[in-house]
Amino acid sequence: MALVFTILVILRLDILTAMIVVVIHLYADWYLGLHLIAPLLAIMLLIAYYLTRSTRHPWVQLRCFWLWGLFLGFTIYPAIRGGLVMTYDAASFYPSDIMGALLMYWIGSLIVYDKWRLRFFFFLFSCLASLLALHTLYQNFTGTILFASSKVAVFLSQSDVAYYQMSGTNVQRTGSFFIDPNWNGAFLAMAFFLPTGLFISETNCWRKLCALLMMTVILLALMCTYSTGAWVAFLFGIGVLCLFSGKMLYCIALPIASFCVAVLLATLFPSQIALQMRHISANNELSLRIATWQTALRVIRAHPWDGVGLGHQIYLIQSNIYRVPAQFVMLSHPHDSYLEWAAMAGIPVAGIFISLLIATLWLAYRNWRCFRGASRTLIGSGIAAMVTLSINSISINGWTHFALAMMAWLILGAISSPLLCTKDGSTDTQESE
Repeated sequence: MALVFTILVILRLDILTAMIVVVIHLYADWYLGLHLIAPLLAIMLLIAYYLTRSTRHPWVQLRCFWLWGLFLGFTIYPAIRGGLVMTYDAASFYPSDIMGALLMYWIGSLIVYDKWRLRFFFFLFSCLASLLALHTLYQNFTGTILFASSKVAVFLSQSDVAYYQMSGTNVQRTGSFFIDPNWNGAFLAMAFFLPTGLFISETNCWRKLCALLMMTVILLALMCTYSTGAWVAFLFGIGVLCLFSGKMLYCIALPIASFCVAVLLATLFPSQIALQMRHISANNELSLRIATWQTALRVIRAHPWDGVGLGHQIYLIQSNIYRVPAQFVMLSHPHDSYLEWAAMAGIPVAGIFISLLIATLWLAYRNWRCFRGASRTLIGSGIAAMVTLSINSISINGWTHFALAMMAWLILGAISSPLLCTKDGSTDTQESE
C-alpha cells in the first residue's frame, strides 16, 4: 500500500491520491481506530506538493491563514485537557477535527486547479459515495458488514447503542463504516449533491445516466439510515441547489423533480416511509435531543471561555453535573457540532470555527460567481453539500465527526480553490448556459 501511494504521488495523480487518503481515514483511522494514518499521509502529501511545485502543478498559500492559526492555537489547551482523560480523544480530536481539517482543506485547494480537475474530483468522490451507499444497502439486506471489525461488532452489541434498532420493530438502522446511522446519513445526504451536480452539468447522455444511477443508489442508502436530521438537511440542500444550480431551468425543475421523487418513493417503499415517519414522531426522539442541547448550554454557561476539554470521555463526565432531568441518559457529546465546540473548547473556539466556515464558504461563492455553465453548477452543488452538512450538524456532530470533518473540508477546499479563478481555470467563463 505504501508503494502504491508513493507511485501515485510521483505520477502526480493528485485527486486519486486524495481519495485514497479519505478511504484510509474512514476505514483505518475511524472504523478500525488507528487514528493517525491519514493525517500523517496528508502532511507527506503537502510536503511532496511543495517540493514538486511548478507551473503545471502550482502551489498556493493557505487561505484564511490567520483564522486557521487562531483555530489551531486556541484548541491546544482544550485538546490537552481532554486527551489527559482518554488517549483515544487525544489521538482523534486535534489530529482529525483541527489539524486534519486544515490539511485536507489545503490539499483540496491544491489538487483542483482547473475545471477538468474539478469535474474529475466530483466524479471520484461520487464513486466513493456510491460504493459506501452500496455497502449500506448490503448491510441493510444481509445484516453484515464487509471487512468488519470484531471490536466494532462488540460495540454494536452493547445496550447503549440499542437505538440503532427501530423501536418496536426488528428493523436495524444502517451505519456502514460510519457505525452510527446518523453519521452515515449525514455523509450520504452531503454526498448526494456531488453526482447531482454532475447530472445537471453533463451533456453526454451516458455520463448523465451514470450520475443518475449514483444519485439513486445514494438516495436509497439514505433511506436505510432513517436519520431525521439527515433528511431535514437534505431538503435544505435541495433548496440551496435550486439557487446555485447556475441554470434558471433547474431552479424550476428541481422542486418539481423532488416532489415527483418523493411521490415515487412513497409509492415504491411505503413501509420504509412509514417507519421513517414513526421514527420522527417516536417518544423521546425530539425531547431527548432538546434536553441534550439544554445540558450543553448549561455546560457552556459554567465554562464559557475554555470549555471542559476536547474529548468525549471528559464531556461525558463533566456534563453529567449539569444534566437536565429530561436527558435521561448520559451522552458523550451534545449532538450539535456548534454547541460541541463551545462546550468542549469554549465560546471563542466556537466563534472562530463558525467564522472559518463562513469565510471558506464565501470563497467558494466567489468562485461560483467567476464561472458560467458547467463549472458554476458543480461549485453550486458543492456549496449545497456543505450547507447540507452544516444544517445536519445542528442535530448531530457532523462538522466535528472525526471521519466526516476531513471529507467535508476536502470538498470545501476544492470548490474554494483560488486556482479555479486563475487564467487557466477561468476559461469556463465563456461557456454557454
